[in-house]
Formats: sequence, C-alpha cells, structure tokens
Amino acid sequence: MISYEDFQKIDIRVGTIIEIEDFPEAKKPSYKLTIDLGELGIKKSSAQITTIYSKEELKNKQIICVVNLRDKQIGPFISEVLTTGFDSKEGVVLATVDKKVENGKRALS
Repeated sequence: MISYEDFQKIDIRVGTIIEIEDFPEAKKPSYKLTIDLGELGIKKSSAQITTIYSKEELKNKQIICVVNLRDKQIGPFISEVLTTGFDSKEGVVLATVDKKVENGKRALS
C-alpha cells in the first residue's frame, strides 16, 4: 500500500490526441501519439492500442496521462508521458473522460 501523500505525487492530466502515427519499430504493434496537454504543451507518447483503435477514431480523443514520469526510450522514440489504459480481452482500452475537459487539467484527488 502507498500513502495518500505518495499518490498525490502522481500528476494525472487530461489531453487531446492531435496526431497519430504508425510505430513499426515497436516490439508490439503501437501508435506514436502527439497529445495536446494545454499549459504543459504538446507531448509524445507510445501506446499499444492498435487492436482496438483506428487512427481515425483516436484523432481529437481526450485521454488521461501521467505527466511527471521520466521520459522512456522505446526503440528510436522518446515517450514523454504515460498514456493510461486497461487491459481487456480485445486489447488495451484507453482511460478517457466522459465529458470535454480543458486540456492540461489535473485530476482531483
């Protein structure tokens, strides 16, 4: 178990996917995402979501990201934020918001 104070250190924000690219160099099928995080700027992330989502349905989708982890090198790509999701029988399902939220808003804890 972690403490509430530890949980508060995790910076969870909402952002909008503005660009989606194939990521053929990844070990598992993935997309390279460009995400608008409002006041935090434009960030990159890699996500293994190709089995459930087409590039067309991801465009302008709001997702939930962890923004205060160190960058992660994934092959030739640097992932700047962690795109959150949940494993399912069909593949990874993105964590999203059900109403429009201003990009960059922090999750309340």
